[in-house]
Amino acid sequence: MGEPAARGGAAGAGELRFYLPTEHHPQNGTLLGFWLYLMSDCLIFACLFAVHAVVGRSYAAGPSGADLFDLPLVAINTTMLLLSSITYGFAMIEMQRKRLRPTMAWLAVTGLLGAAFVGLELYEFSHLIHEGAVPQRSAFLSSFFTLVGTHGLHVTFGIIWLVTLLFQLNKHGLIAANRRRLMCLSMFWHFLDVVWIGVFTFVYLMGVLP
Repeated sequence: MGEPAARGGAAGAGELRFYLPTEHHPQNGTLLGFWLYLMSDCLIFACLFAVHAVVGRSYAAGPSGADLFDLPLVAINTTMLLLSSITYGFAMIEMQRKRLRPTMAWLAVTGLLGAAFVGLELYEFSHLIHEGAVPQRSAFLSSFFTLVGTHGLHVTFGIIWLVTLLFQLNKHGLIAANRRRLMCLSMFWHFLDVVWIGVFTFVYLMGVLP
């Protein structure tokens, strides 16, 4: 079977295409690997959600979510992150149209919205700590800071990745490698939005219930 392939006949060419990597395989391999990474991240957040479900009412005679959470502030923060998901979608549309500057502009808007989200989250944390609601105060606060903080770290890493991609796009344009990186970051960013919807519903909204 190897000899016909080496002679370059019609069947041999088909065999070469079947056995040897094609130009599409690196992209497919990268996306598959990134999906596997996202699945591992799902397990991490699933464990954190499970811990909060178990200890979320263990206040140790301290403040509860109803005493601490500022839902209007959290709603604004949620809006920032959801809007950033929409603007990233616009960036991907411009990428498909092979328009570099609009792609970079929408990515910059996405990064600014993400930075606003992180800034508001840091403000919330500093306010809670100032009120004495520190992680070691109760199991509830420990799980809250761990879950919300882990998500915030992911968003921070996403912003750093986004800024790095902006430099790469400015230098090399919409080459295949950069388009692949944009697709991976897109999956990561939308994944963080989905996780935050769970955090907002499960931690904040359910946390203020008596």
